[in-house]
Amino acid sequence: MPKIPFEDLPAHGRLWVFPANRDLTQEEANQCLNVVDEFLSSWSAHGVPLSAGRKLVEKRFLLIGVDIDIEVPSGCSIDALVKQLRTLGNDLGLSLIDHSLIWFREAKAVRTVSRSIFKALAEEGVVGPSTSVFDTTLTTVGQAREDLLERVAQDTWHGRTFLGAGVLD
Repeated sequence: MPKIPFEDLPAHGRLWVFPANRDLTQEEANQCLNVVDEFLSSWSAHGVPLSAGRKLVEKRFLLIGVDIDIEVPSGCSIDALVKQLRTLGNDLGLSLIDHSLIWFREAKAVRTVSRSIFKALAEEGVVGPSTSVFDTTLTTVGQAREDLLERVAQDTWHGRTFLGAGVLD
């Protein structure tokens, strides 16, 4: 039972967020999920199958979770996942593993910019404490279920880093 529905993973399950630097088309989203499903169906750590699930959010954020009660992913198994997603990204002409960017909501669209551009936008007042940002540093399935992927900047590391000290309580 290596691949399970994402909703069936325990809240304390390990989570990785793989952000795309642009929206996936429906065809690309289908291809992405098919490739990931195939990978997860045989994903293992030291020969032990991993019980893992996936979810695509906003056509941008691939969430992959593992039930660590069944088996804990090893460094080699995580490396294999990253390698697979690097290859998939190359095939689709995008990046799924670059966490140096910032994702935020502008009107209804998700925008991706470099950290230096986000900083400039903050200095110009274009983005602020109430700007909705995407936190790709989540580490548990429960955090994703609690809708912590998208929050206002003042409640995330983005607020501390780009909007000045004392933004977060």
